[in-house]
Amino acid sequence: MRLQGRTAIITGGGSGIGQASAILFAQEGAFVALVDRDQAGLKETLTALPDQNNASMHVGDVGDGDFAQTVTSEIIAQRGQLDVLMISAGFSCGGTVITTAPEDWDAVFRTNVGGTWLWARAAVPQMQKQGKGSIITLASQLAIAGGKGNSAYIAAKGAIISLTRTMAVDFATDGIRVNAIAPGAIDTPLLRRSFARHADPEPVRDASRNRHAMKRFGLAEEVAQTALHLASDASSFTTGTVMPVDGGWLAA
Repeated sequence: MRLQGRTAIITGGGSGIGQASAILFAQEGAFVALVDRDQAGLKETLTALPDQNNASMHVGDVGDGDFAQTVTSEIIAQRGQLDVLMISAGFSCGGTVITTAPEDWDAVFRTNVGGTWLWARAAVPQMQKQGKGSIITLASQLAIAGGKGNSAYIAAKGAIISLTRTMAVDFATDGIRVNAIAPGAIDTPLLRRSFARHADPEPVRDASRNRHAMKRFGLAEEVAQTALHLASDASSFTTGTVMPVDGGWLAA
């Protein structure tokens, strides 16, 4: 098993890509600390794990710095190590720069960018102490290609790419690898909610699906396989990268 005996924290572990990654990491032998504001979703993930005793649940706001530090410190105290941090909690509100309310803009950046910075800030000192670690962030193909009617989310994902690259450079000699995954449209609750914001969701859904060269949406489990690669020793010489898992969106 590729993560046998390792310890991983996964934010956004209550649904979608975070949930699928938590299940896969656990199947590969990792202890997984599941973080989300959705307690029911976390319980669903925990139930799906091969060994519920080799996991923990933490309910709270990923944009809360005290929460990030408390959970990270608890896991390190319990496990004595932190090998993988996967930051996959995300939030989207839709809208252009004109139609997005300031409070919605702030909420998107709090979860996506703040949630990346704060959890990395909490995790890096332990990884420096160990001389190794893998941090996996979640960007988006939209941050590379651009998109319509989702300005706060796309701007936040662009910031995550820049933050990922600078963290990779800052901590490379500490043995810490930092990489981003840029998924295409993945069939998750977040994507379904984004379509539901439209008065007529079906044409929007069809256009999104057909924008991919493969003419389908991705599965959270497919993104989880890339996360596993980045978490494992198979990617030991990979840092500062942005890995699209986008069904050919960027190529089409």
